[in-house]
Amino acid sequence: MTRINLLPWREAQREERRQRFLLLLVGVVVVAVGVILLGNHWINSAIERQIARNAYVSRQIAVLDDRIRQIGELKARREQLVERMGIIQGLQGNRPVSGRVFDQLVRTLPTGVYFTEVKRVDDTLSIRGAALASDRVSDLMRNLEGSDWFGAPSLSEVKTATPGATDQASLFRLTVRQVAPATTGGAE
Repeated sequence: MTRINLLPWREAQREERRQRFLLLLVGVVVVAVGVILLGNHWINSAIERQIARNAYVSRQIAVLDDRIRQIGELKARREQLVERMGIIQGLQGNRPVSGRVFDQLVRTLPTGVYFTEVKRVDDTLSIRGAALASDRVSDLMRNLEGSDWFGAPSLSEVKTATPGATDQASLFRLTVRQVAPATTGGAE
């Protein structure tokens, strides 16, 4: 049997194009929504990764700040220890000096003179004593001046123990500065 198309063929073609257009439009909308959702998911995951990186960096900064604080404390402790070591070394270095100073005091002491008091303030020795005669005090001062361990003796006072007596002892007070000898080997 023969078919006769009573519909105009152009309308059918237009309807077919319209359906293809709508189908294509729906496809494009679906693809666009999918691309937008994927893009949104990708951006959100990138933001989450960056937030995680920032949190990691913040934790590491806190750790480094703590280490820096500890380093500062260690430096302060080190400075204290170095200062203490310097004090101890100074004391250890001056230890034999006291013995040598007393040895030199004995070596410079002429016969007929004795000390009643010896005080040390910084590098100055203050000496009180008695001598059988005034000239013995002069000998003591010359001996102190000639010593490698002492310098600049200064006599403050000389008086007789009992005024008017001719054979009485002379009391004296003098100060002398302690100096370090050029070579410590010669002072033994």
